[in-house]
Formats: sequence, structure tokens, C-alpha cells
Amino acid sequence: MKILYHHRIASKDGQFVHIEELTNALKKRGHEIIMVGPGIVDSDGFGSEGGFVSKLKRYVPGALYELMELGYSLHAFLKLRKAVRHHKPDCLYERYNLYLLSGVWLKKWFGLPMLLEVNAPLFQERSKYNGIALPGLARWTEQQTWRNACTVLPVTQVLADQVEQAGVSRDHILVIHNGINPQRFSLEDNDTEMRQKLGLEDKLVLGFTGFVREWHRLDRVVELLKPDQSGVQKHLLLVGDGPARKQIEDRARALGVAHALTITGVIEREEVSKYVACFDIALQPDVVEYASPLKLFEYLALGRAIVAPDTANIREILIHEQSALLFDPGEEEGFLRTVERLLEDPELRARIGQGARQTISEREFTWDANARKVEERFQALIDQAGSKRV
Repeated sequence: MKILYHHRIASKDGQFVHIEELTNALKKRGHEIIMVGPGIVDSDGFGSEGGFVSKLKRYVPGALYELMELGYSLHAFLKLRKAVRHHKPDCLYERYNLYLLSGVWLKKWFGLPMLLEVNAPLFQERSKYNGIALPGLARWTEQQTWRNACTVLPVTQVLADQVEQAGVSRDHILVIHNGINPQRFSLEDNDTEMRQKLGLEDKLVLGFTGFVREWHRLDRVVELLKPDQSGVQKHLLLVGDGPARKQIEDRARALGVAHALTITGVIEREEVSKYVACFDIALQPDVVEYASPLKLFEYLALGRAIVAPDTANIREILIHEQSALLFDPGEEEGFLRTVERLLEDPELRARIGQGARQTISEREFTWDANARKVEERFQALIDQAGSKRV
């Protein structure tokens, strides 16, 4: 089938990974993808923040910026309408964004079956972290988008519950978690060369990938790097960058363990698996309550021993004592105690790592499986539309 794929992403980050992996998986299944979205995604390097758009957001008053976002819907609709007339797609797949109404307009105009991927309740998220200048309008656009798609695809059941509370029928909701491309994250990749490059031979490596923020509280992990009676040399490897970097480095220097800390900075996506393969323990110290963290699936695919918070969205993916060790996020020292338990028990690390690896195949947490689910839902919608016309 011909799938018109629409998004408003202007940054090459985890969002871009999701778009690229899913569309590639759909192409592998024989579908044609017609992409409509900002061209900036193709021109910036991985980790970029969207160039002109991010600068505009910084300097334009909030209400004006939000009206410009809404105005973009008309611009996007015209591009989508042109694509429909030229390519004659069978269906529309849209990645949800706040103030983005063009997809549902197009669905109504042409009668296209529409799937709406929802990765976050953006009205709630932006209200909490950045503020919303026009809350009534913002909430209305979110509800209109969710309620008018044929099927909403939230990435967790926690998020699905929020979508349902917004007025979407349970029959019109299909949870599709994030996934992994096994070809990018394979246990066949040998970590020896990277360990040698980083000077990690004979070290017990604690690892984290992504954008390091203060709320991750990774500065606490630095405490575990101090020498102890076991004689085991521990090392913290942070694959990424972020605003908490200086705080972590300062803490390591203060404790005299700066030599046991490596922060790579932003690296190319193709290199991530080589670094994750060096981890003995993979850290997910905190999580947004509705998220489906991409790093978690990377940890699983490479069979790392995972430590993660015991929250509802994480329990959708991980099983305590089987594919991870989960800690109570409300307990101040729960995270560190759980990490220490893995540090002290190599057999437990091996067992948890094996369970993590098996989770990918047993639960089908792959982009190929996600593409199959998208295909099946589109086919059901197309068949349903066809039967109504008969």
C-alpha cells in the first residue's frame, strides 16, 4: 500500500530514530512511503535541535509562537493535499504534535484511513516544563486530533489510558511500544575493541545513554565508584551529553574518582551499540511516567543487566528479577542499593542480562513487528471503508 507519512519533527534525535526505523520497516514489508515533513531533518547531524525553529521559539513571545504553530497546520495541509493528489496514497500515518490539525483535516477532506502515533500528552508535558500561553486552544487542538483519527497509537498503556480519558473510544486505541532494529544492536558485536579504546579492560562498567539531565541524578552513581574491599575497579560510562554533565564531573573530582568517569559527548547513532556493549550494568535511573524509552530497548537487545524504576510504564516492558531489577522510585536510596546488588553479584548480572535479551524476541519489541501491526490496522480500516461503500 501507499502510506502518506506526516510529521513536524525538526530535530535529529530519538524522534528521528523512531521515524526512520518504522518507515524503513514498512518499506521492507513492500509498502511505499510518501514523506511530508520539515526538510531540516535530512540536513542536520544527529543530536541537532532543529536550528531556526529552536531559535524562533526562544525569541518569539509564547502566544505568538503558538499561533504560528497553529498556522503551520494550514501550510502542512496544503503540502499534504498536494501529495495526495500527486501520489494517491491509500492511507495517512501522522506523528502527533500539539497544534497540528492538518492530518485530521486531510482525513476528513479525502476520507483517508488515518493512524495517529502519540508519544506524549504534549499539552500536559509542555504545560509542566515550558508553559502554555494559550491553554484553552492548545487543549482543544490535542483533543480534536486524538478524537478524529481512525486509530490512536500510544507508545504505552499508561498513555493509552490518558488518550481514552480525553474521549477516544478504547476500540480506536492500539498500544505499540517502541522497539529495536536487531541489525543495529546485535550481540555478535564484540565489545573488546571499544573497551580497549576507552581503557575499560578489567573494569566493571556502569552505563547510561542519552541526554543527561539533573533529574536523572547520575551524580549519585559517582559515589559507587570509590574503591572498596572487593578490589573491583568500577567505571561510569555516560554515552551522550547534557546539562547535568558539569555536576557529575564536579562530583567525581571532589571524590577523587574522575579517572573512573567517561562522558563521550554526542556520538553518531551508528556507534551507540559499540558503547552499550561495554556496559555490565545499564542504568535507567528515572523515567517520565508515560514514556517508552528507546534506550531501554537498546539495553534489552544487547543483553545488559538493567536497573530501572518500578513504574507502570516500565512494568509494561520489564519483569522484576527476570529481565531487570526494578527499584521503588519513591525510596531515596532504592536506586543505589539496587545497583550495588548487581555490582556484588556477577551471576545475577548474567541471569538478568539473559532475560533481557530474550524479552526482545518473546515480546516482539522490534520495528519489524511494529510495522506489521501498523500494516494490519491500516488493512482493517481499508477493508472496513470498502465494505461500507458496497
